[in-house]
Amino acid sequence: MEEARIYTISVYTENTVGLLNRISGIFVKRHINIESINVSGSEIDDVKRFVIVVRTTEKWVNNIVGQIEKQIDVIKAYYHNDEETIFLETALFKIASHLLFDERQIQNIIKDSHSEIVTVSRDFFVISKSGRREEIENLYEELKPYGIMQFVRSGRVSVSKSQMEISSLLKEFVH
Repeated sequence: MEEARIYTISVYTENTVGLLNRISGIFVKRHINIESINVSGSEIDDVKRFVIVVRTTEKWVNNIVGQIEKQIDVIKAYYHNDEETIFLETALFKIASHLLFDERQIQNIIKDSHSEIVTVSRDFFVISKSGRREEIENLYEELKPYGIMQFVRSGRVSVSKSQMEISSLLKEFVH
């Protein structure tokens, strides 16, 4: 039996209302949980890119990508495993300001984790950390004993190591 792994699915689409709902429905029907999702512009004007992270088998991810590509507003979809992509997540941590001065260890944690302080106010300061999920989770665990007022983490952003032929594909449609 094939082992489940993490896959990153990249979906290039037109910017259409309701498409996210239709795409997420494909995962719901197959009882596959979406680990993270990020939607942004892409390298092509007026084309959006969904980056969806799932844990499943290659057979299922291949099937899902095929179903996604059948959606009217989808231009092209690809999937890659972690070895085939370069990826990051970003997190923000809101911490009580007095800890920055009262707990010297906090400064060491920030420095050692290659994080940065993005704002400081009388009541709180905010740390930003970009990196792999494990790095962010490690920072979370180190800061947790001091009290985290708020925490948020982005979905994965990624680029493939190999070239995706989306730009040349679109040029064929234009000409």
